[in-house]
Amino acid sequence: MKPGILLVVAVLSACTNAQCPTDHPIERPLSVNGQLLSVEIAATTAARACGLSMRDSLPSNRGMLFVYPDKQILLFWMKDTVIPLTIAFLDTDGRILELHDMDPRQPERIYRSRHPARYALEVNKGWFRLNGIGVGDRVRLLELPTYDGEG
Repeated sequence: MKPGILLVVAVLSACTNAQCPTDHPIERPLSVNGQLLSVEIAATTAARACGLSMRDSLPSNRGMLFVYPDKQILLFWMKDTVIPLTIAFLDTDGRILELHDMDPRQPERIYRSRHPARYALEVNKGWFRLNGIGVGDRVRLLELPTYDGEG
């Protein structure tokens, strides 16, 4: 395993149910090709590490937007996540760079962006395909979240 991947795995492994922020998540509306989505914002290290883990379901037209301070290669996995998801890696302007279906039956599999990305958007598996959304489409944040400076 590469050192960078090992570090991310170690950070993600450190998140436990008790550490996952659950009270009053920051939510923002966004639009993709006219489809509205309400997303929780994961802009802190703890929120990004926990993501959608420890949840039984995700309502339709809901998701989680992961916000990073800079563009970088992003790594995700499905540890402690039982919801089948699709992840979109986005550039600084919200353009979808790539999409990956994520399988909760493979909790150790790493989903890596091929290009540096600033955001990642997780939704129920198939949501993008069902709504005719693909690579090159743009996610428009109706209320822009900011990075909180926590790393």
